[in-house]
Amino acid sequence: MIWLESISITALILVFLLIIVPISIILYLYYYDRKQKQHAILRNYPILGRMRYTLEKTGPEMRQYLFDGDNEGEPFNRAEYLHMVLPGKYLSSVIGFGSKRDFNEAGYFIRNAMFTKQNEEMRVDNEPLIPTMRYVVDEDNLFARKEHREEVPALPWLLLEEDAVVIGLNCREPFYVRSLLGQSGMSYGALGENAIAALSKGIGMAKEAWMNTGEGGLSPHHLAGDAHIIAQIGSGLFGYRTEDGKFSWERLKEKAEMPQVKAFELKLAQGAKMRGGHVEGEKVTEEIAEIRNVVPFTTINSPNRFQQFDDYPTLFQFVEDIRNHTGKPVGIKIVIGSQEDAEELAAFIQETGLGPDFISLDGAEGGSGATYQDLADGVGLPLRSAILLLDNALRKYEIRDEIKIIASGKITTPDRAAIALALGADLVQIARGFMISVGCIMAERCHTNTCPAGVATTDPKLQQGLVVEEKKYRVTNYILTMREGLFRIAAAAGLDSPTKLTRQHIVYKDERGRVYPID
Repeated sequence: MIWLESISITALILVFLLIIVPISIILYLYYYDRKQKQHAILRNYPILGRMRYTLEKTGPEMRQYLFDGDNEGEPFNRAEYLHMVLPGKYLSSVIGFGSKRDFNEAGYFIRNAMFTKQNEEMRVDNEPLIPTMRYVVDEDNLFARKEHREEVPALPWLLLEEDAVVIGLNCREPFYVRSLLGQSGMSYGALGENAIAALSKGIGMAKEAWMNTGEGGLSPHHLAGDAHIIAQIGSGLFGYRTEDGKFSWERLKEKAEMPQVKAFELKLAQGAKMRGGHVEGEKVTEEIAEIRNVVPFTTINSPNRFQQFDDYPTLFQFVEDIRNHTGKPVGIKIVIGSQEDAEELAAFIQETGLGPDFISLDGAEGGSGATYQDLADGVGLPLRSAILLLDNALRKYEIRDEIKIIASGKITTPDRAAIALALGADLVQIARGFMISVGCIMAERCHTNTCPAGVATTDPKLQQGLVVEEKKYRVTNYILTMREGLFRIAAAAGLDSPTKLTRQHIVYKDERGRVYPID
């Protein structure tokens, strides 16, 4: 009889948990939603309204993983996302069966040569080998996936010293660049310390590549590895300001004396936001506030432009002052809006002899940790159009050799990088590709401090998920596969170096199959 009583009690508990509790919750929500005044749908249809909002909330994840095709979705579709994830994890970009690109759509194509180059004919420095870690799949089926990590030596795929891209040749300390790609500006504050440290270490391990600090200033985490540094100065002067917000030449000199700092960059604009940066107060920790010389846990909005200049004469005088003060190359980060803008810039440089050592050219498709939809969608030109306009203008006024172009804006794979180089860029830089290599899942919560992958957050609990000693290798592998891909494409085009890619090596095909030379 005791066991019967035990079963009866258990049954009552199950009935209570499975029936009474859910019904009680539904009734409570029903009457609560009926009385609330914020949502009309919930007042009129409490149960169905709750279902609607639940489906709406989970919609992005459902589309990303279940309903969208591999080539659907923005800002990156699943195929593009995997092209960034897999090389970082497995040190390989090999695919099977064929491309998923829609070849009926209009787009750029790289011209192949009838007689390609052999590996031994390439002008590449592949010594010494770089020790890294990659994953190897042991088992992969519907119910289980087993893999292990192993140490492997990898080829560095660097330019020869005589082929290095030289930025600021006439500076006291020119910047010799032997990696054709580096990391675009991402600030400590927009990204957490673990992400910045993993990037610094991974980029440093890949050798000769650079990372841009973003407008948040140079932090100890940027210096955690051996990466070259392009120190960006934004309109808020973070890291280069006095307590009352004035520009500090003393702080500039401190950064210039660091051997890792190779160049400085004034950020005039960014593709996703033609204005100063924005960081929510909850992301501004005491350490970040000290680096930026601002009040902790206070929302930061940089001015739309620098207070130090408002036209080309004052801008380039400021560039000249920084160059003379530091002895290192100085560049500007811009977005091109028209042919007239590009030519006005080039004409002033040619007439005065003043100007930057390099131009970081961002496309309208560039990303941001926080911006406004109207700016991201509607202002500025996409990168490929902008490169053509800027390169044409600099050549027209015969100053192209003096100024290097670093291109950024959704350059995430070797073929996209090759097209940017062929259109006129000297170097390319990447932001979101590096974010994804350290774990970003494109949750699009960069501005909320709730990044589930621990990348775009300063929350210590969320950052615990990002293990620096694991993710740094993915950063290294991503760079190495990108550089290898560039040399592979150059060989296919009959060239012994990707530095020799020009407009004659790409064509544009429209939606009707007609082919146009870029020139």
